[in-house]
Amino acid sequence: MAANNPARPGLFYGWFVVATCMFIAFLTMGTRNAFGAFVVPMEAEFEWNRTVVSWAAALGALLNGVSQPFMGYLFDRFGVRIVVVSGILIVGVSTLLMAATSSMWYLIGIFGVVAAIGQSGTSLTNTGAMLSKWFRRRRGLVIGLNASGMSLGGLIIVPFAAYMISLIDWRLSWVVMGVMILALGIPMALVFLHDDPAKKGLTPDGDPLPEAGPDGSPGAAAPPPQPLFAENWRQAFRSFPIWQMSFSYFICGSTTFMLSVHFVPMAVEEGISPQTAALIFGLMSGLNALGATGAGWISDRIGRRKNWLAAVYFCRGTGYVILVASLVVPGIPVMAGLLIFSFVAGLSWIATAPLTTSLTAEVYGLKSLATISGVAFLFHQLGGFTSVLMAGYLREITGDYVIAFSIAAVMLYPAAISAFTIRERKYSVRYLTAPAPAGAAAD
Repeated sequence: MAANNPARPGLFYGWFVVATCMFIAFLTMGTRNAFGAFVVPMEAEFEWNRTVVSWAAALGALLNGVSQPFMGYLFDRFGVRIVVVSGILIVGVSTLLMAATSSMWYLIGIFGVVAAIGQSGTSLTNTGAMLSKWFRRRRGLVIGLNASGMSLGGLIIVPFAAYMISLIDWRLSWVVMGVMILALGIPMALVFLHDDPAKKGLTPDGDPLPEAGPDGSPGAAAPPPQPLFAENWRQAFRSFPIWQMSFSYFICGSTTFMLSVHFVPMAVEEGISPQTAALIFGLMSGLNALGATGAGWISDRIGRRKNWLAAVYFCRGTGYVILVASLVVPGIPVMAGLLIFSFVAGLSWIATAPLTTSLTAEVYGLKSLATISGVAFLFHQLGGFTSVLMAGYLREITGDYVIAFSIAAVMLYPAAISAFTIRERKYSVRYLTAPAPAGAAAD
């Protein structure tokens, strides 16, 4: 009789990988989200208008999306360290170079091109694909924790950046954040990141290795049928579920990038101080951590990820309705509207990431997950590119953000419908039944 093969004692190494991914997202994405705190002082110094500044952020969103499938391909082929460490290096150096901004073209080149491409290496898409290999039963939870690193970055780094700008100036603030990324992010990635638990003699979730059969063959049950498991991204995009997720992701990007760039300036124009506006944005980002982690945890236990994904888009749309109402309806305090919006939108902002990545992994498998997710993320960034420019342009011609945020509210409800109609029970491996082993007696 085969001996038992228990799991290794102690903390599963995968949790160190999760913590490292969270910290990388905290540094790199938190710093990028802090761009909104720099908009007003840079506009004041260079006499730029909001549309001009929006171009740098919008181009960054676009190039980040365009480069993401290529980064995903490199990740699938060469592994996590090369891609993620290179991304941290590029993001850190470009953040330092932001201190030397002297023209609009320089801002577009550094923030809109160089930093955006580096961000593709450290993206949640790549680290989420890696964590999908380390965890199976807790996949939604850990990808949610990974996304919460970005949220915590917004909670801490955005107000920190606003404070530094008021204390010293915006140029030195970029230097401080660039040094933080390089000095802390690269060593953590080199020490703790590993592509696959099998390379360390481990299994997903830290489970015991399957016992061998009497003849020495693997004792694990045969895998269930997997109708849409893909060898490459092209194969995945010949099926309908990935298009439904990509459409919703386009709306997701449209309604989040707009906030990253325009929320703080909008609040300032409504009479809120820059520091208070940054704190409200930080609160929204902090709630992202709770929303992302909670969405992943609940979907692991209750299932039907597409239902939770639809609920997230619906809630975000409702949050935008509340925000617009506070801007246009007499008698509703703007501060109250901003705080309610920050709560509702905060819980739903990053919650799409663990749900979309987990659902993609369960429908299309892990072999080309980073590339497939990267192509889907391109739609997310195309939405961000469009919305940042649209919001800046509409603000210039109307004098406020009411129309832009109203459009965001309307768009989110079709996104919820698209996610809700995904046929998860038909295509997700989570709901498929493994065939009986060969030679098993029939009931």
